[in-house]
Amino acid sequence: MDNNKDQDLFLEKMQAPIIVTGCARSGTSMIAGAIELCGAFGGQVASKSTETRELHEHTFICESIVKPYLLRSGIDPSCQYPLPNIHWLNIPKDWKRRVQKAIIHDGYENGQWFYKSTKACLMWPVWNYAFPNAKWIIVRRRTGDIIDSCLKTDFMKAFKQNNAQQAVRATNEFDGWRWWVHQHEKRFVEMIMGGVNCKVVWPHRMVYGDYQEMMETIDWLGLKWNSDVLSFIDPKLWKSRMRGGV
Repeated sequence: MDNNKDQDLFLEKMQAPIIVTGCARSGTSMIAGAIELCGAFGGQVASKSTETRELHEHTFICESIVKPYLLRSGIDPSCQYPLPNIHWLNIPKDWKRRVQKAIIHDGYENGQWFYKSTKACLMWPVWNYAFPNAKWIIVRRRTGDIIDSCLKTDFMKAFKQNNAQQAVRATNEFDGWRWWVHQHEKRFVEMIMGGVNCKVVWPHRMVYGDYQEMMETIDWLGLKWNSDVLSFIDPKLWKSRMRGGV
């Protein structure tokens, strides 16, 4: 695509993305991986060395587009604390083009493509302005289980700080994370009320062998179910299954 006119035409005709989002520690990476196995293009993704599995979040978009935007806005780039205030968000006019170019750079040619980010729901007006026809997957998990996971995860450390706890009127780390989860839940409601084209997925249902919701989601996205999804997801749910649930 050396010719600028050809590239502009390609960008104009490019399909709207699938955006996978949800509270961190909810299973968004697992759902994104399943979507990729079923044929959607995700480009180069970051790896989480501590678990030796892919996060399925596009590296360049995350590090060179999303995080710098959050930093310029005075927001924690990891979106732990402080969080974006959607009423004060600046909407970049070039967001769509920059994201599309990053996906094309990684080899996208046609068809369905996706971007997975737990931050997307917290800044959803930016993504919705850029891609009003996107299909969103909102990944959910029980609040207590998310909090428990945050408390056990080294890089989830915002509410270990007393100043962050005090800022959200929490008296301990647990209550801080509970506030944080509720902020995500508010964004989910705003997205739905705002008319975002979305489907909610609860991965815990697959702990008990119920893949119906996941299959219906794949069909809704216009993708073809790939049985390899079972062997991809099942090992990730094994520990939860042994504990009696997610």
